Amino acid sequence: MNEVDSWKRAVWLRKQLGEDTSSRIDIFPLIVANIERSKHFTMVFYPMGDRLSGMCVKGTGSTVIAINSAMSVGRQHFSMAHELFHVYFDDNLSTAICSQKIGGGNEVEREADQFASYFLVPPDALTAAIARVKQKVDDKLTVGNVVELEQYFWVSRQAMLFRLLEENELTSQEAEPMRRGVINSARNLGYDDSLYKPLPLEKQHATYGYYIQQAEESLKEGLISNGKYEELLLEAFRSDLVYGEASEGSESVD
Repeated sequence: MNEVDSWKRAVWLRKQLGEDTSSRIDIFPLIVANIERSKHFTMVFYPMGDRLSGMCVKGTGSTVIAINSAMSVGRQHFSMAHELFHVYFDDNLSTAICSQKIGGGNEVEREADQFASYFLVPPDALTAAIARVKQKVDDKLTVGNVVELEQYFWVSRQAMLFRLLEENELTSQEAEPMRRGVINSARNLGYDDSLYKPLPLEKQHATYGYYIQQAEESLKEGLISNGKYEELLLEAFRSDLVYGEASEGSESVD
């Protein structure tokens, strides 16, 4: 697949989900907000080690996307977009298991990575952002510039470098040292480092979306008992919906 096809698909899906063609995307809330339009997604977050980024299982009535929550938050964003390719555009597989390396694997996996990059980092938006961070048009991108770009688009260093290499904004030789000291490079510029880390351990197991909605509706319609409802939620790592959050007593409405 060429870049034009990837961009056309990214534009189509953005519009399907109610987004324009250039804004940055907060992908997880976007998917939850579009459950009915987005093939009844259930998102499962679960630590899967350091080799897998995620997987998707497509069924006739719903789709489950699992994201490796042991990866950085920025990488999880990219993984979610990658899995969207398999859901909407990969007609050959009902189940896809995806590796951690961006730009590797078979042709379909490379297509999924390219799609994810265009979905999260639209070409026009990237061009404008690069012009904004450079002092001069002919300047080479610095590691500080790369930090600004990945912070703006909410993607990981690996995902940002993958795209900048694709766009010939960096050479492999220039990109290689930028793969090291990632967190410190952001901290030194005053940025919060949460984009480059996994969520806290207590938040690495969770389920959102269609599964939770269906459990709630089944309880309301009397199809399951309250005990079964709580069992389903606990199996989905949602003890917060059964027992409540520890901080709920001090919750305020701002």
